[in-house]
Amino acid sequence: MSRFNGMEDHLAYLIASVNRRLEEELEEKLRPDGIPIQQFRILGALTSQNGQSMGDLATQVLVESTTLTKIIDRMVADGLVYRAPDPKDRRKVLICLATKGIALHERLGGLVGDQQRQIIKRLENGKAEELQKLLLDLVRVQA
Repeated sequence: MSRFNGMEDHLAYLIASVNRRLEEELEEKLRPDGIPIQQFRILGALTSQNGQSMGDLATQVLVESTTLTKIIDRMVADGLVYRAPDPKDRRKVLICLATKGIALHERLGGLVGDQQRQIIKRLENGKAEELQKLLLDLVRVQA
């Protein structure tokens, strides 16, 4: 059993610190286009699977449902997404990409790819792949 001498010895702290730094880097790149990182992640999630329920989308982009509603309202007003009835259950609403949202995600999508390549470059000799596997293991344990 190891002793914890400082915050740097806590894995949760290190993971949170890396996450914060990566989010700050991406936010800086998105800032000129006025797109908050949460909106960018929503566009990405909908690009992967268009027409998602609010609950599924909230889980996928790691945003509380009440916060997501406000973000989606803004994105609808900006013409990036729209609400549509679920064809399987007309009482439910799905969030779908609008043409403007698709174009924006295509234009900005390279930013995430650039960030991914920089991380892989920093982690040499297959360490990025190893780190990804370890983090996926942690995510699965938490689920």
